[in-house]
Amino acid sequence: MGRIWAVVPAGGSGRRFGGGLPKQYLLLHGRPVLAHALGCFLGHPRITGVQLVLPVADLAREDWRACLGDETGRLLPPVAGGAERADSVGLGLQTLLEQGAAATDWVLVHDAARPCLRREDLDLLLGSLADAPQGALLALPVADTLKREDHGRVLETVERSALWRAFTPQAFPLGALAAALADAAQQGWKVTDEASAMERQGWRPLLVRGHGDNIKVTLPEDLPLAAAILEAQWKEQAK
Repeated sequence: MGRIWAVVPAGGSGRRFGGGLPKQYLLLHGRPVLAHALGCFLGHPRITGVQLVLPVADLAREDWRACLGDETGRLLPPVAGGAERADSVGLGLQTLLEQGAAATDWVLVHDAARPCLRREDLDLLLGSLADAPQGALLALPVADTLKREDHGRVLETVERSALWRAFTPQAFPLGALAAALADAAQQGWKVTDEASAMERQGWRPLLVRGHGDNIKVTLPEDLPLAAAILEAQWKEQAK
């Protein structure tokens, strides 16, 4: 099946979170959010290498070294990202190709602000790849009633039976994803996740049901929630 790489774009400025410190560097149980997000990949035996993509200023200050300490495992030298998340992912993919990764290798893209990824969910995603030639992503069916709004008022209720929440990691053949992101950039398409870029190429990725606690730290109230989730996961693992 080829090698498996991971790309983690960590370029968030924390505008929605507030405060001067980017959310990926906020402490969560004594370690930065980014360190938790990388943890599943750095020690995984099936991951060949992890490409971290950082803002230029962070790369120059080497903040990532203080963030991770000695827990670098399979971490490759970080590279500078771009203006948007998709740009950063594309630069990370290009760096892997330049360093000897094959276009047919698999790559997992994971948000730096998702610190609660379960090892079992990662293993489930990896296990699905042999039967997912068009890629795969962790996701969960929508449980809440959905409303479409118009100027702050309910316009209609949206049918949810076929709707899923997309998480990360998302896995695709490296060369195909790099080409899809480059094409999206050239066409001026808004790419919200890797799967959306592949969908524009006609791909139909496999939805792999994961756990809903794989949250993204976006707002201030998400940080204590992530702390509680990690505590619950650790207690579960200790049983």
